[in-house]
Amino acid sequence: MNTIKSWAEEDRPREKMLSKGKEALSNGELIAILIGSGNNKESAVDLSRRILKDNNDNLIELSKLSINDLMRYKGIGEAKAVSIAAALELGRRRRFSEALEKPVIKNSQMAFECFYPQLSDLNHEQFWIMLLNSANKVIKLEKIGVGGLAGTTADPKKIFKSALENNAISVMLCHNHPSGNLIPSNADKKITDNLIKAGQFLEIKILDHIIIGNDNYFSFADEGLL
Repeated sequence: MNTIKSWAEEDRPREKMLSKGKEALSNGELIAILIGSGNNKESAVDLSRRILKDNNDNLIELSKLSINDLMRYKGIGEAKAVSIAAALELGRRRRFSEALEKPVIKNSQMAFECFYPQLSDLNHEQFWIMLLNSANKVIKLEKIGVGGLAGTTADPKKIFKSALENNAISVMLCHNHPSGNLIPSNADKKITDNLIKAGQFLEIKILDHIIIGNDNYFSFADEGLL
């Protein structure tokens, strides 16, 4: 087996990071640092690259794997699986922290950046809201409903109760499509229309409804559906 130790020092992931910086490493090499070793047929880098390839070379898809899913790969025990999951979770939380540094929502892209860390890695649907004040500053994000693979619920009473309790002037809606399909369903359109009407009665405006699929989004406002 061509082990990492037999490689030229400048090609080994740890040494490469030290000499060239973390940006020089591929995703596979970064994961190889986490797991430290491979199996009797693959180096840590080869194993990491295979795991990534099985998940379309997409870190979002990889983050959806459970600990047990990761442990199905020969050479990945519980400790290594937990290390991979922990690193991906830190990445998700970092993005959420960065999103919170943008307190004023000016467009759908900024709203997407705030919602994305909460919804991008899920294999089931969730419905979230963003409450904003009169200056379009974020008051809070709140999970409203949890569903299955193809649907979730958004209780208007719960949404507007939260908006009133937090003195919100407007609300952004958001849910995810685990399939990655960004096209809104008839149910998506109906719940949006119902919430707009309820908001008009309470003088709380629905600014947008964002659908997140993998690392992209659909905006009802941008598409003229509000």
